Amino acid sequence: MDLFELIARYGYGAVAIGCLLEGEAVLLLAGFAAHRAYLDFAGVVAVATVAGFAGDLFFFWLGRRHGPALLARWPSLARQREKVDGWIGRYRAAVIIAVRFTYGFRIAGPVVIGMSSTPVPAFVMFNALGALLWASLFTSLGWFFGEAAQRTLGHMHHLEKWLALGLFAAGLLYGAFRWWQGRR
Repeated sequence: MDLFELIARYGYGAVAIGCLLEGEAVLLLAGFAAHRAYLDFAGVVAVATVAGFAGDLFFFWLGRRHGPALLARWPSLARQREKVDGWIGRYRAAVIIAVRFTYGFRIAGPVVIGMSSTPVPAFVMFNALGALLWASLFTSLGWFFGEAAQRTLGHMHHLEKWLALGLFAAGLLYGAFRWWQGRR
């Protein structure tokens, strides 16, 4: 089984798992795979939207249920809570939508929003909209990268595997860098 058969077989599962937590690098790669017709663009967006929504809903409920314990365990979360609480008071809908696009708040944001007085229906509605926008944007960026690569490289199919491996390595490096930044 070659790389592209693996993508076609397990790609949607990888998108779902990747989008439960972070997912930008996974979506860029999935968008590229959709451009190459190994995955369906609408399928990638749908899976990413549902997984991103579910992940943020889980972290929202975690904050709602265990907020004080989480603040005691992670003092950095308390600092982020102060920032997010101020934003929620003024721009609740925009914060819920944008938190997944904000570096450093992808997981902490929904936890902190869960600790706020945000009504559950409001979070569900704006989280769904944010997940759809996020999934569409990053999948589209990956698709357009594939389009740019095809126009630049022409129909050099013999380079396709190396380009995909390079994108995968870049995605792993990006994810490792974000993880390392979060640990600091």
